[in-house]
Amino acid sequence: MTRFIALLRGVNVGGITVTSAELAELFRGLGFDDVRTVLASGNVRFDVLPSEAGAEDTAALKRRIESALRERFGYEAWIVLVSSEQLAAIVEGFPFDAKREGWHPYVLFSSASEPLEELLAAAPMLDDDDVIEQGEGVIYWHNRRAVGVGSAFSKLSGKARYRSSTTNRNLRTLCKLLD
Repeated sequence: MTRFIALLRGVNVGGITVTSAELAELFRGLGFDDVRTVLASGNVRFDVLPSEAGAEDTAALKRRIESALRERFGYEAWIVLVSSEQLAAIVEGFPFDAKREGWHPYVLFSSASEPLEELLAAAPMLDDDDVIEQGEGVIYWHNRRAVGVGSAFSKLSGKARYRSSTTNRNLRTLCKLLD
């Protein structure tokens, strides 16, 4: 078995409602085992049989899931798909004090390198409310809780041009996906 984590972008916001039960049902219907959703923000952990994982590369698996989401829920579905091993390495690599009082520990994911490169290039313009660092295919982000979505990096990464290619998760959510 190969365990994967699908991080859905843009569900349960902007009029796109997908319940955890419906999401789990869709993934089971695709033939995946041990399907588990975490929180109501589009996080799915699932297992793929070795024969299926070998016959289908990660990019093809991603496309198949996105197609099923589009068909079932009627929205332009976009996901980040990582193996549990990749996610464990990302979580382990978090470079900041995740328990620092008054700060949120986040990881920004993208399936393409260009958005991450653009966001990293803007780093020198950030103020003291955000600290970011490049990771393997991610941006690690520490955000001052008192400022939250009003911070410079939050506003930058939330721009429309990044919405179809990036998704952000709290480190605690990622740890739950690994449990």
